[in-house]
Amino acid sequence: MRKVFKNCYGMDKRCYDEYGLTEDILMEHATLGMTNYIRKYFKQGTSIFIVAGVGNNGADGIVLARQLHGDYDVKLYVPFGADSAMAKLQLERVIKLGLKSVTKISEAEVVVDALFGAGLNKPLNEQAQQIINQLNTLKGHKIACDVPTGVGESGELMPIAFRADVTLTMGAYKEALYLDECKDVAGEVIRVNLGISSLLYEEESQTFLLERCDLKLPTRVEQITHKGSFGHVAVFCGEKEGAGIISGMAAASFGAGLTTLVVHEKVSPPAYLMHSTVVPSNASALAIGMGLGCHFESEFLQKYVVKSYLPIVLDADSFYSEEILSILEQKNREIVITPHPKEFVVMWQILTGEQLTVTQVQSKRFEMVRKFNAKYPHVTILLKGANTLIMQKERLYINPLGCSKLSKGGSGDVLSGLIVSLLAQGYTAIDAAIHGSLALVIATDHYKGSSYSMLSTDLIGEVGRLE
Repeated sequence: MRKVFKNCYGMDKRCYDEYGLTEDILMEHATLGMTNYIRKYFKQGTSIFIVAGVGNNGADGIVLARQLHGDYDVKLYVPFGADSAMAKLQLERVIKLGLKSVTKISEAEVVVDALFGAGLNKPLNEQAQQIINQLNTLKGHKIACDVPTGVGESGELMPIAFRADVTLTMGAYKEALYLDECKDVAGEVIRVNLGISSLLYEEESQTFLLERCDLKLPTRVEQITHKGSFGHVAVFCGEKEGAGIISGMAAASFGAGLTTLVVHEKVSPPAYLMHSTVVPSNASALAIGMGLGCHFESEFLQKYVVKSYLPIVLDADSFYSEEILSILEQKNREIVITPHPKEFVVMWQILTGEQLTVTQVQSKRFEMVRKFNAKYPHVTILLKGANTLIMQKERLYINPLGCSKLSKGGSGDVLSGLIVSLLAQGYTAIDAAIHGSLALVIATDHYKGSSYSMLSTDLIGEVGRLE
């Protein structure tokens, strides 16, 4: 788990003021991280094309050209000249080495974007857009310096961006790199240090990046146990019964000792799932909303859902029900909600009266999750997306490990099943959301079939094989 920041300006300033490190020193170390990456993966003599901008991001690119010159076939393109003091200084240094800048874009085995970095707050002009479009057509391995050019300070595209295979970000992880819109342009994100340990460089943060190693599976260690030792999940099975069944299957596969589908009429689930017309008296966690429709009358919902004390997962059709959403006011209950952006729009209007669009939510995902948290700090929200956001009590977690294999009906039902299974086994709401989400994406990554072919049942099978 790594800290994430909106920007690094304050931390850079502390390096200058408290540690006596100059801008020049930090830049050398930042660029050395890029140099080491290239030296690790590309042999000497490889052609490197670097485009550098007018400011300090451009200066990083110029330093990179100097550090690689002689060992690699380096071409440096500075289309707008140098403007910042550091950019001018670094350009003078590279010229003294005999490296002259080129005047046009050309193919290379490695393409480095150092045109504009973090903090972009206005759309790229026409000439910059033309350069980015040309760079994106090149076939070489694409590296973005700090932040891909065209990614705005909040993560939005301005209006296009350099499509990197890898982004080597300087000093610390930046929130802008994890807006959904940025997923396909940032590529793999690798942090480069500035010649100082992250423990000394980083400030406090309430935003964290989840990693594979953070996953804690509900592995059984004690041997003197029975099915009652691992909780009893009750999943409400509504009009579209398949969704509830999938969720129940996932819950059972992820360690719940017992799993019951709450139904109005008989269904045909796998033999290991029970079904009942009421919530069992020994249930330890509930999940509702998956394929629910209007299947259960108000009196039933009040008795078994709204007035229950049990930990609960709300998903799907729950976000269209003012009655079910009243649960969010319960401050002494473990509650996890798992909306996708459209469901968040509907829920937010019911809760606040404010009408948003899906586009607005997607462009302000961090802001909207924080707004929800300010209103319901005790509730764990998991906003689905290419980069899943999870938040409770002012602490926000980013799960960046998802992929397009999950873009298929049933994936969300599996997620709800994983989370409610952990709730039944005694996990807190925030831990159930974090580890259920991680299990989902790591299991997806293990699926070996085609990117388009994974079914929810395949995903449940991969969850059962996690170690």
